[in-house]
Amino acid sequence: MTASIRTTVVGSYPVPDWLPAYPTAGHLHDATMLVLKAQELAGLDVISDGELGRFDVNHPETNGMIDHFVGPLEGVSTELTGEELSRFRSLPDFRFRSKPAGVVRGPLGPGRLDLIDEYRQVRDLAAAPLKFTVTSPYMLARTLLDGHYGGLEPLVMALGEVLSLQLAEIDAAVIQVDEANVPGRPEDALLAAAGINRVLAGVSSERAVHLCFGNYGGQTVQQGAYRALLPFFNALECDHLVLEFARRGDAELEVFREVKPEIALGIGVIDIKDNEVESVDVVAGRIERAIEVLGEERVRWVHPDCGFWMLPRSVADAKIAALVAGRDKVLETGSNCRFLPQEKPRRCPTSISRTSSRWRWFPAVGCGHHTART
Repeated sequence: MTASIRTTVVGSYPVPDWLPAYPTAGHLHDATMLVLKAQELAGLDVISDGELGRFDVNHPETNGMIDHFVGPLEGVSTELTGEELSRFRSLPDFRFRSKPAGVVRGPLGPGRLDLIDEYRQVRDLAAAPLKFTVTSPYMLARTLLDGHYGGLEPLVMALGEVLSLQLAEIDAAVIQVDEANVPGRPEDALLAAAGINRVLAGVSSERAVHLCFGNYGGQTVQQGAYRALLPFFNALECDHLVLEFARRGDAELEVFREVKPEIALGIGVIDIKDNEVESVDVVAGRIERAIEVLGEERVRWVHPDCGFWMLPRSVADAKIAALVAGRDKVLETGSNCRFLPQEKPRRCPTSISRTSSRWRWFPAVGCGHHTART
């Protein structure tokens, strides 16, 4: 097999038990180093900071993917009146939230949200290419009560503008937008895609979009099917998709033959809602099935279905080891891809389609198909 398949995580990683108990800047630094190193040692091609700095003990079920972004924004208030709370609770789509993330009372601005500094705190700790994630503006908008814009579309695009301006200054190897709400509302597919495109408009790195059917405290939230989301996928201006398949099975793989060919596909081959660690053969079989249906030129990434934040760390560590070993088996590289003590970590095949000023992908010595950071 000549095509390259890169390995990555979706974003979040288990929060070390001691970090919520001692949430200082120093402990966050140490916890982030631990998470980065675990992924590097496993041999992942693109790693993340585990989103540890976003974890909020007051919102453990969402791992901070909503409140971290909207709480600091100018124009958003997290103090609600009784009438506003009642209005939100009457909405049919958010029974899993007892209250909105905030109320929009004026024009949105970045306020205290500083994604640039968040990224810089991690950038120099990593010895492998980094992924930086944000929540989609559509998903954020659906958790807010709007008291200013008068409609969902202008609110989505205003959120997209705020995120876009900050991401334009972030040079991570991959910038990923996460969307887990539109599967339950496919009629909003084009609006959700437009918001994501606005977010990614100024990004010069590899642009990824993660879509899943929800992971709210380990529960699937959205019902629906991938076929209904084809207008969403084909409206995106991104480089690859990050999709949930391990949990859902492979029956819907063929739908992605109809996604425009310039978008590469990332296939979820690790179930994050099950503590059982997949065998190497199971992972390899899932990858081979995706290639059989979609062709090796389309399957360019493999990863877990979603974030690892709710799993025990020992389980997450074992699952990413299985992910890399399963990918290596498919590529017939065996298990001899290990770090040499005197060398930088090596990373996987060939070039990324969009490169930032910080990261460059190139073949390296050793395993013969790896990349390294410059």
